[in-house]
Amino acid sequence: MGILTTLYDDYGTSPWIDNLQRSWLLDGTLQKLVHDGVRGLTSNPTIFAHAIAGGTEYDEQIATLKGTKADDAYWELVLADICNACDVMLPLFRSTGGADGFVSVEVDPRLARERDATVEAARWIWSRVQRENLLVKIPATVEGVSAVREVIANGISVNVTLIFSVDRYDEVITAFQDGLSALAKTDPSKLASVHSVASFFISRTDTKVDAVLERLGSRNLEGKTAVAQATVAYQRFLERFATNTWKDLAAQGAHAQRPLWASTSTKNPAYPDLLYVESLIGPQCVNTMPQSTLDAFIDHGKPSFAMLESFDQATALLKSVESAGVDLAQVAIELENEGVESFASSHESILELIGTKL
Repeated sequence: MGILTTLYDDYGTSPWIDNLQRSWLLDGTLQKLVHDGVRGLTSNPTIFAHAIAGGTEYDEQIATLKGTKADDAYWELVLADICNACDVMLPLFRSTGGADGFVSVEVDPRLARERDATVEAARWIWSRVQRENLLVKIPATVEGVSAVREVIANGISVNVTLIFSVDRYDEVITAFQDGLSALAKTDPSKLASVHSVASFFISRTDTKVDAVLERLGSRNLEGKTAVAQATVAYQRFLERFATNTWKDLAAQGAHAQRPLWASTSTKNPAYPDLLYVESLIGPQCVNTMPQSTLDAFIDHGKPSFAMLESFDQATALLKSVESAGVDLAQVAIELENEGVESFASSHESILELIGTKL
């Protein structure tokens, strides 16, 4: 039994991979990853920009799309990969009763500040893909969180992405549960088919906070904020999914929205390469790793329940960081803006490339 299987069977954390490219679907790489214990897949506009720009494997399909607008061609390319990846993951999804086996694809990132357009985009993707193990990614902006409630109420499974604070995570849980409550009134038979994860971003927080701590002369606190914040978020998950409101929904077949740790590669080479994997292991968690981090965990990962033993320390650590002069709420706003802008920029650049190829 491999370590990825152990991570799930013994510790309850699902290892997903944060990447997708067409060659993986053609040469069996994705199937092998599933065989080795990978239990889901996430993608984003930057990942697809790298995949499409990185070689010639998409050129054959692009050649069939001559005369098509670049934006339409983009979705033909991306959704072809997503549909095929869903098909690879489907046996796992069904054998686990919908516990894992998901594939995520993001709505147009340029819609991050547009609630109604995000809802319509999610509906369109869901109707195009028509796979029960699809998760439509929606960024956790104020407008995005409002859209999540509506999309969940429509019976669409969602990966809520770009979460950078515990307060925003709390709002995401509320939107998810409110959406399910609305669905329970209109079509309770659909409750059991709705799935969701909440993607809490990790390493980017330390990168930004550490820079502030260095300026403030509090270097003893560096490299600790991201894990502490995620630990507090996990505690919030355990609390919010133990209420009577949630128990009533669960009794009708609803599935909990699991916390997903994203951006878990270590950006600072001075930190352990598995800092954001080994420190964030707990039941009902997901960790989506880039290939290099996944390989490192397979090579020398040492899973433990460290997170479950550190709730009090995590809360105290965050208070120390703020007492040192770091405004974590402002950090979250900056990271959200940067994340939205980065994905939108990747999307624009790949549309330009596709337009040139067309």
